[in-house]
Amino acid sequence: MMRQNKKTMIGILIAVAALMIAMMIMSVKLNTKLVQGSEQISDLQAQQEAEEQRTDDINALRDEMQSDDYKEQVAKEKLGLIRDNEIIFKESQSSSDDQ
Repeated sequence: MMRQNKKTMIGILIAVAALMIAMMIMSVKLNTKLVQGSEQISDLQAQQEAEEQRTDDINALRDEMQSDDYKEQVAKEKLGLIRDNEIIFKESQSSSDDQ
């Protein structure tokens, strides 16, 4: 009977030890996944902040392009338009005319 109890106890100890080892291995794997998930969250937060900044820049540019000053500047530079009371001065090309 004593021999049977020892064998049973040893069997139980081996089973408990095997379960503990399995739990430790699972714990390490889960911890690794947790660290990877945290890193991924940090990367995604950085991307989100960059995209929010980009959105702010685009909105600021849109607001600037909708302003009357910008429209007037583009009309002058691209289309050569002027206001009624403005005078245009053109540079002479004296360096090529002199020769």
